Amino acid sequence: MTTQRKSMLTSAIISRAVKDSFLKLNPLTMMRNPVMFVVEVGTLVVLLMTIFPGYFGTEGRIGFNLTVFLILLFTVLFANFAEALAEGRGKAQADSLKKSKKDITANKVTGQTIKQVSSTELRKGDIVVVSEGEMIPGDGEIIEGLASVDESAITGESAPVIKEAGGDFSSVTGGTRVVSDRIKVRIMSDPGESFIDRMISLVEGAKRQKTPNELALNTLLTSLTLIFLIVVVTLAPIAKYVGVVLDIPVLIALLVCLIPTTIGGLLSAIGIAGMDRVTQFNVLAMSGKAVEAAGDINTMILDKTGTITYGNRMASDFLPVKGVSVEELGEWAAVSSAKDETPEGRSVLELMKTKQLSYPSSLAENAEVIAFTAETRMSGLDLPDGRKVRKGAVDAVKKWVASQGGTVPSDLDATGEGVAVLGGTPLAVAVDNRIYGIIYLKDTVKPGMQERFEQLRRMGIKTIMCTGDNPLTAATIAREAGVDDFVAESRPEDKIALIRREQAEGSLVAMTGDGTNDAPALAQADVGLAMNSGTVAAKEAANMIDLDSDPSKIIEVVAIGKQLLMTRGALTTFSIANDIAKYFAIIPAMFMIAIPQMDALNIMKLGSPSSAILSALIFNAIIIPLLIPLAMRGVQYKPMSASKLLSKNLLIYGLGGVLAPFIGIKLIDLLVHVWI
Repeated sequence: MTTQRKSMLTSAIISRAVKDSFLKLNPLTMMRNPVMFVVEVGTLVVLLMTIFPGYFGTEGRIGFNLTVFLILLFTVLFANFAEALAEGRGKAQADSLKKSKKDITANKVTGQTIKQVSSTELRKGDIVVVSEGEMIPGDGEIIEGLASVDESAITGESAPVIKEAGGDFSSVTGGTRVVSDRIKVRIMSDPGESFIDRMISLVEGAKRQKTPNELALNTLLTSLTLIFLIVVVTLAPIAKYVGVVLDIPVLIALLVCLIPTTIGGLLSAIGIAGMDRVTQFNVLAMSGKAVEAAGDINTMILDKTGTITYGNRMASDFLPVKGVSVEELGEWAAVSSAKDETPEGRSVLELMKTKQLSYPSSLAENAEVIAFTAETRMSGLDLPDGRKVRKGAVDAVKKWVASQGGTVPSDLDATGEGVAVLGGTPLAVAVDNRIYGIIYLKDTVKPGMQERFEQLRRMGIKTIMCTGDNPLTAATIAREAGVDDFVAESRPEDKIALIRREQAEGSLVAMTGDGTNDAPALAQADVGLAMNSGTVAAKEAANMIDLDSDPSKIIEVVAIGKQLLMTRGALTTFSIANDIAKYFAIIPAMFMIAIPQMDALNIMKLGSPSSAILSALIFNAIIIPLLIPLAMRGVQYKPMSASKLLSKNLLIYGLGGVLAPFIGIKLIDLLVHVWI
């Protein structure tokens, strides 16, 4: 997995966030956050009372009013800063994507001729030819040929991938480079509608949807704001009745202290940071809803190859044909792999060590390397003494040996089919016109998968492996990996039927896929993670796209989704606990002069009503920036039951939210009381 992590706070991101904090003061922007909009309106009212004290009868309170105004202004700015900082990280990543999006010359097919045009002139349906070393000018589907494509500009991965016409890997992305062979591509998007353009839009968060939980929380915060607004308004006649003077700035300050400004100021930042957090893992979420849905997943459906097992199959045995010894086969298999730097090639040499076999490595020193190509499906060496050593797909090696005038051993096909039945890949080894046998490549379970699936079980998530293997092979892999269930000989309709069955039972389902045949299931799943190496149909059906094409990354996505939910819940708990504490800290101090009996409730022994108000207001302003790193980073997630998680949150953020205001307001009051 390629993780492009950058420092959370860079000078450029902070500078842009500071600027955006002021731009977001636009009332039309602030109205999207009802809690902070109330604070902004209060800030404006206090500013008018400070500038025109004669109109409001507050000539003797200019200093107090100015102090209240500045604190309220900083409260709004800090909340805007939190949101702008989260957006800034996404914009920084979008800028890096824009650098990779440049004008490319395209070889457009017009009739029987090829004409060079700018990529900006291409339209959906146009056909272009892309040769070795050239950039692919736009998103499209290969309609002829096959080639190795370097997608590092998009995914960050250095290893090229093989793309070919007519298969699940026929989709190509504009801005990637062909490193071998030649392909003909049909453009599938108009300018401005390419995958990179959509990525930039998504990363910038311009179209981020609010999740159902976020909308529910917004409703709760709005309701609490209205409740405390009614409470504060009714305090004015009560205060007048008992002989306490509460002017408008004091009431506004009191309202701001009591409404849930902390979570109101951080709510947008939490949602945007959740999308940004998956982006840092090279996963693009189509909306905040997709990220949050990942946190509620009950069932996870995973393909076997590349997710649970290595996509690169490793040599596990040498199977010689009749008349050939294991030592002979191993010797030539090792020679053919001596300069093969692929995982399969290295695994052959590792198998030789495991079997304690040796081979004449000197033979390969001055040999000519014959690289694997998608067309020949073979690789090997041409030795200095004239001998040619090849290894590759059984049918390809058979044809090559036949072309050399050799014969195919009678037991070769049966041996190869036996390997295939077990879910392995047979590679035939030949020298000139003689086939020596087969290298048995086995797709082995990745290390640590059992632990990861156990972790998912502790999260309450059931894992189901889907594979096209026969039931015997599927059962073996499922047992080794430790998944809860498996579906063997799985077809596209089996996958979507499985998802619908799980959803009918009340589960939220996540699925990974890359092919056109996966598109219906990806669309049906609550969280569909498509591979960037897959087809356009798969990417359009999913609500997340993994730029690294690593299906196992769905596990990280689920953890991030749960972290998003936990962060929002933890900060909501902290904010509401804060408000309760501030209520019982401020009200007694305000009324104790007129009602001496309330001094018994003034457990903090605040200096005066004015210092109590200002201290609470200052604490309210500084707690938001102090919590920004937590909102951006997220609460650390550890698999545990819901009851344990609730107890932990109540203990840390509930109790902490109650104690923090008492301690903070008291310390601030000691300073403020001296100052005023």
